Amino acid sequence: MKIPATVITGFLGAGKTTLIRHLLENANGKKIALVINEFGDLGVDREMVKGCGIAGCEDEDGNDNVIELANGCICCTVADEFLPTMEALLERDNLPDHIVIETSGLALPKPLVKAFNWPEIKTRVTVDGVVTVIDTHAVDMGRFADDEATIQKVRESDESLDHDNPLEELFEDQLQCADMVLLNKTDLVEATRLTEIKSDLQARVRDHVKFIETDHGQVDPAILLGLDAAAEDDLHHRHSHHEHDDHDDDDDHDHHHDHSHDEFESFSVSLGPIADPVDLENKLLALVDAHDILRIKGFLDVPGKPMRHVVQGVGPRFQRYFDRPWANDEPRTSQLVIIGKHGLDKAAIEKALAS
Repeated sequence: MKIPATVITGFLGAGKTTLIRHLLENANGKKIALVINEFGDLGVDREMVKGCGIAGCEDEDGNDNVIELANGCICCTVADEFLPTMEALLERDNLPDHIVIETSGLALPKPLVKAFNWPEIKTRVTVDGVVTVIDTHAVDMGRFADDEATIQKVRESDESLDHDNPLEELFEDQLQCADMVLLNKTDLVEATRLTEIKSDLQARVRDHVKFIETDHGQVDPAILLGLDAAAEDDLHHRHSHHEHDDHDDDDDHDHHHDHSHDEFESFSVSLGPIADPVDLENKLLALVDAHDILRIKGFLDVPGKPMRHVVQGVGPRFQRYFDRPWANDEPRTSQLVIIGKHGLDKAAIEKALAS
């Protein structure tokens, strides 16, 4: 029997990591191996998953069940990073019951699904389903539209959207590949708007795609896992903006598409102890507004506090919380990853954070 694998995709800050934490905390004995693709040079998402003290991050053989692929997008490094990781996972004596793969917020899911047709893993693993997580509140604000006026009105049909916008194309690709769409952060959206948004998104996806409404990623694993989609055998129905030919050879090892991360960049910033996280958040809000930063995430050392402080920001919306105690042998540092469109003024951002 093949091991099922679930691909969790979604735009920056949609809530993928929160969803996975909830999934692992409620696995009920199921052995889940997690592969995380981190965009940026800090293993922030991996640490956020493990920081909550979830039991089972290591199996009984001492293998780490949370595996990180750093500095890149899975869809662009399938041969170099993802496939060797999968092969190593399948060589373990104690195999997982389920594999969960979290893509970065900039990843295209279809090339990753295509990789499951490689002979090295096709006979042993199947894509149980592709789950796309949507930041419903961001959609409500027109976050992916270029025309500023769209922020103030009901999101309209595809004809009103500028598909030259790489953010919009990524959003569309992640929807087109989905077997299930999670409308996350629904607690921030009025009921009438939620109905409108759901109707709009349902018009963009393939037939029979399931929609689930949630907030804070609170979804029963029994709903999320066990879709039996065999997505790797259904590639021709999962259209993409970023392929020259959606009907190319699924077994082609020379995976090519015109997707590029030249539109985006990220860098990390090391800070000293942060005595006032509220003051830092205000600085970050000003920087988001001044530099059109898409995403900020990282950890803070707050003097006098025994626990690490997490910072996550998507556009102007920030979330902060203490996640776990600092380990005795762990250096207490404050580090942030900044993600935005190409051309970020790194020097100006670093100068503002140092002031």
